[in-house]
Order: sequence, then C-alpha cells, then structure tokens
Amino acid sequence: MSEENSNNWERGVLEKLALSAVQEQRSARRWGIFFKALTFAYLFFLLFLILGWAGDKVDGSLSGKHTALIDLSGVISSESSANADNLIGSLQDAFKDKNTAGIVLRCNSPGGSPVQAGLVNDEMRRLRALHPEIPLYVVVEDMCASGGYYIAAAADKIYVNKASIVGSIGVLMDGFGFTGTMQKLGVERRLMTAGENKGFMDPFSPRNPKHDEFTKALLADIHQQFIDVVKQGRGKRLKETPEMFSGLFWTGDKAIQMGLADDIGSLDSVARDVIKEENIVDFTTREGFADRLAKKFGAGAASMFPGFGAQTGGVVLR
Repeated sequence: MSEENSNNWERGVLEKLALSAVQEQRSARRWGIFFKALTFAYLFFLLFLILGWAGDKVDGSLSGKHTALIDLSGVISSESSANADNLIGSLQDAFKDKNTAGIVLRCNSPGGSPVQAGLVNDEMRRLRALHPEIPLYVVVEDMCASGGYYIAAAADKIYVNKASIVGSIGVLMDGFGFTGTMQKLGVERRLMTAGENKGFMDPFSPRNPKHDEFTKALLADIHQQFIDVVKQGRGKRLKETPEMFSGLFWTGDKAIQMGLADDIGSLDSVARDVIKEENIVDFTTREGFADRLAKKFGAGAASMFPGFGAQTGGVVLR
C-alpha cells in the first residue's frame, strides 16, 4: 500500500470515529433533554395534585345515600378559604344532591368578618326553608367562636365536644396609636383630607372623642345584629344570662347548659346516630392554586392604593 493510500485510509478512519463521537453526543443530548422533560412533567403533575390547581367539585350521586360534610376551618374572611362564596357554594351543592340525607358543617374557627358570616347565615336559613327534609347540623371540634358561632346559629342543632370552645358573642375593632412615640422621636404627622372625617381613627393622630363615640355606636349596632341572629337561631333553647352576649366563651359542656349548643357529638357520631348515614361525602370547596394566587395578587394590587382605604383594622367578630 502506498504512503498516499495509507494516509487516506487513516484519515477515513479518523473521520468515521469523529462522526461516530458526534452522533453519540447528539443522541446523549437528545435523551438527556427527553428525560429532563419527563422529570419536569412528573414534578409538575405532583405539584398539580398537591396544590390542587383547580378547585374540586363533588358529585355525591356517585356515592349513594350519604351525609354531606362541609368544613369551616380558620379565620372567616373574603381573602381566606373560609369565605362566603366557598361556603355558600358548598352548601348549595350539598342540598341539591339527591342522595344527601343530611349535612354536617364541621367548625374549627375563631371568627372573622361579620359580613362574610352574615352572608353564610342568611343562605343557611334560606336553604333550610327550601329543603326542610334535609337536616343541617354543626359539629364543633376545637373552636366555634364569634363569627364561627354567628354561622352555627343558623343550623338545626349544634353538637360539640365537652372541651370545645364556644361563644365569644361580641365585636371588636382594634388598632394602635403612635402619637406618643412620634412626639419622643420628633416626628410630625402631616395628614391632609377632603372630608372632615376621612382621617377617622388615624393611628398617627390624637384620638378624637367624636370618632370614639361613632365607633362605639357602630360596634354596638353590629353586636345587636349578632345577638338577634343568635336569638333567632337558638330560640327558646337559650338560657340567657348577663354574660351570654358579653364576648366571653365557654367549654362545650357549659355551652350545652346555656343553650348555646344541643349535645355532645362528633362528625362520625352525628352521621351514624342522628342522620343515620355513615357514608360521608366531602362537599367542601377546595380552592385551587390559581385561585389562591389570584387572591394574593388582588390583595397586593389593592395595597398599592392605601389612600382610598380605611384607617382602622376593620370590624371583626372575634
């Protein structure tokens, strides 16, 4: 073999080896991309399941006769999962389901917005009148206080644990005052308003006796609404005392004695012994990740315009 042919042969071998190496690298890169995409899709699917991208809707007709469960958990607020839209939607779905034998609203709430609680209370009474054949009970676990009790008062009966916390029938508006601190630091407050009362309860201005009296009257009005709702819901079962509507709270045992609750019971015992349907179907509206993200975005956007908001912490049933 001549020297020229030998060089050509060696060059050909080297070219084939180089081409083979390049092809292997391309193949490895493609497989790497494929497995990365597969891993990403798997993780996204897990995130989808864990966070619940979309809210769940229950079809109780697939489960036969059942006790419908709705959870009221946490602070009652338009920005929390325990908001009127979610609770009312869950109640409507449960009442409309042809296989619902009875409904249990399981409460673990310290209270919250009087408006949100009032909307749920109104809808509970409307649905009970519309579907008198379907009983609606509240089962209290750890706590059913203030706004939570405002809602519970609309139920047919309230069941508690002997150590549950029940009551707190009162209203509050809280905040802070910083005028003393500002004076010590030599800070001057420059508040300009259009409307003599627009700076109502401003925490950086001295207290105004006129505003204090107005606030007390406002709270008394809402408190009376709360009292009326409890009396309407509980009726002759109440054994009124001077402290009943003072904002105090009691154990489940004591609440039964006072007529604020009816009996000892749990979700399982009420489903089994009262409704007599041990099959429990959860109708609670579960907010998806997108819903929670939208709420946080909305709250963040609203905070960008503080000049149009109230200067107080808001009225709370708690």
